[in-house]
Amino acid sequence: MSMAVRAEVPPQTAVIEPHDAREIERVALDLLPVADGKVDDAAWIAAARDAWEHLPVSVRTTLRRFRRDTGTTGALVVSGLPLGPDGVPDTPTRDGSVQRTATVPAAVLIMFAAGLGDPASFRPEKSGALVQDVVPVPGKEEFQGNAGSALLSFHTENAFHPHRPDFVMLSCLRSDHEGVAGLRTACIRQVLDLLTPSAREALSSAEFVTAPPPSFGSTSGDTTPHAALTGAPEDPDLQIDFAATEPLTDRARAAMDELQELFGEHAHTHYLTPGSMAIVDNRVTVHGRTAFRPRYDGRDRWLQRSFSLADFRASRRHRADDGYVLD
Repeated sequence: MSMAVRAEVPPQTAVIEPHDAREIERVALDLLPVADGKVDDAAWIAAARDAWEHLPVSVRTTLRRFRRDTGTTGALVVSGLPLGPDGVPDTPTRDGSVQRTATVPAAVLIMFAAGLGDPASFRPEKSGALVQDVVPVPGKEEFQGNAGSALLSFHTENAFHPHRPDFVMLSCLRSDHEGVAGLRTACIRQVLDLLTPSAREALSSAEFVTAPPPSFGSTSGDTTPHAALTGAPEDPDLQIDFAATEPLTDRARAAMDELQELFGEHAHTHYLTPGSMAIVDNRVTVHGRTAFRPRYDGRDRWLQRSFSLADFRASRRHRADDGYVLD
């Protein structure tokens, strides 16, 4: 009896040439004073959306192609992005830290979010800020969320929400001291053919309930059972959080265990460096993080995160005044 085998495909990468990086920085710097530099202001976001059209053609082409087809791994790592002429300040250590004031990295994040769809955030998480700091926080080392430094399990971002992000963007401002903190991604397209028929059947049935992540605080989630795999059987969407999704049947639990094992075997680890950005197709790809040891000395790992929705209209009733923050 033969066994299905899928050849491993390396993650997609794009390297920004120095002359394009300088042009991206020029466009980003022009955005900084708009609307008094308030990243979450509608006028600033509108300006960032317009500024996207002024980025180098090669950059816009790369993101448009990725938006249309995110490939077997569902992830893209862009390197060579500018961090701004003033360098990177000390890594924040405060819980709930966000970037409200325009900077070059924040401007690049929001321009890229506009190129992929529309920037969006969730009011219960990080106070609804569009650009959020992903940094280790003292006392939260074991936290299953962006403030922790222990192993972060695979998850669909905000898997519990009906309008979870289509794309998750993680921009690296600073690596961890030892360079061991890796963003791990695994795509359902990598392992779908390797799942047993019984696991695929269970994962495609409404036998799972997902709670909000700890970063949402005490928000209560939708307890309606859902399937982990939905849509086209040959290329399904994925909705699962191995720390927050509860299987309701024995076969669902077995299927989750099988899927988690396959993800672990076929995951890619991305060691982001300053000026690199990972873009994850949250519809088909889970992500997590390897463990690292923070020092809380101002030089710890610092990523900034933003979300993008490809079909903004679908979430309209969740957004007050047609804004960018989902309730």
